[in-house]
Amino acid sequence: MSAQQTEIKLFDKWSYHDVEVRDPGLRRYICLKPVYIPHTGGRHEHKKFGKAEVPIVERLINKLMRPGKNMGKKHLATNIVKQAFEIIHLSTGENPIQVLVRAIENSAPREETTRIMYGGIVYHQSVDISPLRRLNLALKFITEGARSAAFGNPKSIEEALAEEIIKAAKSDPSSYAIQKKEEIERIALASR
Repeated sequence: MSAQQTEIKLFDKWSYHDVEVRDPGLRRYICLKPVYIPHTGGRHEHKKFGKAEVPIVERLINKLMRPGKNMGKKHLATNIVKQAFEIIHLSTGENPIQVLVRAIENSAPREETTRIMYGGIVYHQSVDISPLRRLNLALKFITEGARSAAFGNPKSIEEALAEEIIKAAKSDPSSYAIQKKEEIERIALASR
């Protein structure tokens, strides 16, 4: 091994070096620990809040493996994300990991509603969302948006995912993730 240590890059292409998380609430939960291939094999499973130590790109890959066509096919989901990152880099010229982090920050809702019962009557009460749930919802919205855009459409899932991440990173109102966030926050605002 040489004297100079080589930098660990995602898929041997994308550096984690200058990726920054601007949202202080999400900073602790977006894991940017450098890995070549995002595959931890579920070692976080039996640890409380262990999910926060899983690399953020792997969390995205895991969210893509929903019941149905891609269930359990992690290699396929990894290739989808890898190609989507290529498309993001070609269209924005930025580091795709940074674009993903920005998209998560923009599409993570800050408050939602919960049901409270008083003597058989149900009230909806606005509550703040924990940072880990904000992250989970943001990833869910991004992958749902990509899946719905690619379903029954000539556009591939890779293109749909790249487009959804780019739109969410720019806070574009036509993004599915941003629309869902706005809807949740609007409902929460009405039930304050």
